[in-house]
Amino acid sequence: MNTAAKLSAYGAALVLVAGGGWAIGGAAGPVAASSGAPAAAHSDTHDAAEPAGAATGLPGGLASSLNGYTLVPSTTTLPTGTTQPFTFRVLGPDGAPVTAYDVEHEKRMHLIVVRRDTAGFQHLHPQLAADGSWWIQLGLPQAGSYRMYADFKPTGGQATTLGVDLSTPGDYRPAWYPPTRESEVDGYRVRLDGDLVAGRSSPVRLTVTKDGREVTDLEPYLGAYGHLVALRGGDLAYLHVHPDESATAGPTIDFHTEVPSPGTYRLFLDFQHGGEVRTAEFTVEAQGTAPAAPAPAAEGDGHGHSHGG
Repeated sequence: MNTAAKLSAYGAALVLVAGGGWAIGGAAGPVAASSGAPAAAHSDTHDAAEPAGAATGLPGGLASSLNGYTLVPSTTTLPTGTTQPFTFRVLGPDGAPVTAYDVEHEKRMHLIVVRRDTAGFQHLHPQLAADGSWWIQLGLPQAGSYRMYADFKPTGGQATTLGVDLSTPGDYRPAWYPPTRESEVDGYRVRLDGDLVAGRSSPVRLTVTKDGREVTDLEPYLGAYGHLVALRGGDLAYLHVHPDESATAGPTIDFHTEVPSPGTYRLFLDFQHGGEVRTAEFTVEAQGTAPAAPAPAAEGDGHGHSHGG
C-alpha cells in the first residue's frame, strides 16, 4: 500500500481541538543495516484497511481505551519544570498488562507529548519492563494541560494509538502561532512547500539548509530521513507520517498528506544531522471542503428507478 493511501486512513483521525490539539503519521523505509541508509519502503503498520480507530470509527489518540487496549498512566499530574521518572501500562483485552510488542520504526513504543496549545512537542521512546510497565524520564517544562499519545502495535494485535491528558500546575499562558512556512532551529532553516487540500492527497516538500547551504547528508532517524506529525486545531487526534519511497538524504524530504477538512494545522518535522535530532515547526492552513458522507440510497419503485422528492 502506498504512502498516500496510508495517510488517507490516518487523515480521518486528523480532527483536533480548538485550543490546541494536533497530530501526524505515515510510512517510510527501514534503515539498511549494512549501509546506514533507509532501505526500500515497507508497509506501515497503520494500514489503511485497519487504521488506529477502525474498530470504533474513532480517530487514533482521542481515546484512552480502544480496540480492547487501555492506557493507564501512573499519574496524570506532574510538577512543572522538573524531569522525573514516569511510568504507564497498556492493559490488553484480558485486563492484564501487555508485555509483547512488535518493533515499528525501530521502537516498540513511540510516545508523543505536547501541550494542548501545541507548545513543548516531544517525541520519546520509553523502556519496557518485564511486568509490562513502561518507564521514561519525563519533564513538562511549562504549566498547562498536555496530551500524551502511546503509539504501538501489540504482538498479534492491531496497531493502536491511545491518548491521555496530563497536567502540570502553575501560571498557564497559552502560546499563539501565526502562519509560517519557514522554521529555524539550531542554525538550520527548513522551508515547507505545497498546500494541504482537504479530502485529497497533498504533496508536501520540506527543504533543509544550514548557513545558506543545502544539507545533502541527512542521517536516518528511526528508519527514515524525516518524521512528520500534523496537528489540526480541534480535538488533538494523532497522525504519524513518513517520507515517500523516493526519499534521499536531502536537501528535500517529500511527504503525501491527506487531511479531512479545512482548518489550521501545526506540523512538526523530526530530522537528524550531525548526530542530533531536531524538530522544525510550521503552521499552515488547509483549504477545500471535506468529502461529504454518501447519501442514503433512494427507495426504488420496483423497476430499477427511484422516485424524486
